[in-house]
Amino acid sequence: VQLVESGGGLVQAGGSLGLTCVASGFTIEGYTMAWFRQAPGKEREAISCISSRDGTLHYADSVKGRFTISRDNAKNTLYLQMNSLKPEDTAVYHCAADGILFRQCVLDPGRFDYWGQGAQVTVSS
Repeated sequence: VQLVESGGGLVQAGGSLGLTCVASGFTIEGYTMAWFRQAPGKEREAISCISSRDGTLHYADSVKGRFTISRDNAKNTLYLQMNSLKPEDTAVYHCAADGILFRQCVLDPGRFDYWGQGAQVTVSS
């Protein structure tokens, strides 16, 4: 199982970036997927998750209204559209996959079995 993120980079505050996570070695259909981030010196933060069974979405309060998670099961791909970016959004962003079929979307890293290496997002002020 491999998850590979892309789309990170440097952007000015107020700008937008889109992240992509392509899965290989397994089919994401049926599994909840999520995005997490970790800034230097800080704990890993759950950003958003999306279930497969009913499309339930959850967002952390810190990104609600600015970030949008989506998935394309046919392309085995997870997305994160980030708008109105702030310097405090600077972090390494990781996608993750739940290893159990049809579980509900819960922003708990302990529920996710597969992780990508991460993509750096840097927001300048």
